[in-house]
Amino acid sequence: MFGLPATTLVPALLVFLAVAFGTISLTLVIDIFQERRRRQEALRQLRDFTNNPQGEGPGLMRGLEGQLPDWLAPIAARVPAFEDAQLMLEQAGSTMSLARFLTISVGLSLALGLGLLVLTLQWIPAALAAAFGAALPWIIFRRKRSRRFYKFEEQLPDAIDMLGRAIRAGHPLSSGLKMVADEAQEPVAGEFRRTHEEHRFGLAFEDAMLAMADRVKIVDVRILVTAILIQREVGGNLAEVLDNLASVIRARFTIRRQLRVYTAQGRFSGYVLAVLPIAVGAAVYSLNPPYIMLLFTDPLGKLLVLTAVVFQLIGFLWIRKIVNIEI
Repeated sequence: MFGLPATTLVPALLVFLAVAFGTISLTLVIDIFQERRRRQEALRQLRDFTNNPQGEGPGLMRGLEGQLPDWLAPIAARVPAFEDAQLMLEQAGSTMSLARFLTISVGLSLALGLGLLVLTLQWIPAALAAAFGAALPWIIFRRKRSRRFYKFEEQLPDAIDMLGRAIRAGHPLSSGLKMVADEAQEPVAGEFRRTHEEHRFGLAFEDAMLAMADRVKIVDVRILVTAILIQREVGGNLAEVLDNLASVIRARFTIRRQLRVYTAQGRFSGYVLAVLPIAVGAAVYSLNPPYIMLLFTDPLGKLLVLTAVVFQLIGFLWIRKIVNIEI
């Protein structure tokens, strides 16, 4: 690969595999200790609740601080990014803990950075590889969150119609949430189920609905929660409001799909422009390796390659920003 001898490739590969397997082992150890800690905490809360059934104290409901390990709690209190990462994992529908996420990010960063450092003996490519490794889990889960939100928004009108039918049939709103949780598909069913269970286990209905709006960062969900809370305070025909809201959401979703069709050419152009330099470079290398290797051996060539990569990323993100039209 790029004319590098096996004596250089093998140590780099061994370093990468050693760090990768070490990260996996550390992740398993963290999961074991966290599971043991969760069991001990559950037993302690049950004993406290048995000795004090009046519920004075934190109770059985857990906040975000209960989901963080002890060694991360003081840091998370000062750095909001840790809580944002935990919220992103929940929004992506993942059961991964924050400790495991951070361990994988650090391990992947060290594996790529040290592997490329052994391979090239240069700090700049190694630092870039380490930064990419640290950001890769965040990029993957952010992508999963976007897909989950898109699917949630697609299923939300049907869930609202189901909730409206339940109210017309004479069921209370909490029972309507339970019906949506039982009959709808994921991820809508999971979010409505969590809201219903939080309310059933003692959380105020307003707080449970606002918590769902905080978890699902979609404008339509905030409109739904606002409409329900206002109706509970001032009254009105909630079923009719839900029907109108479902119609508006379907119309917005139709317009968004039309915009994706109209901007398909721009998105495809961005993908082509991003892949074209790599494909041309690989083709030239296969035809005449010494001709292209000058970019990787000469100092000026390395600077040009780095500059080209930076401008390629800027151009790709710029095109995505242009074609991403919010409604």
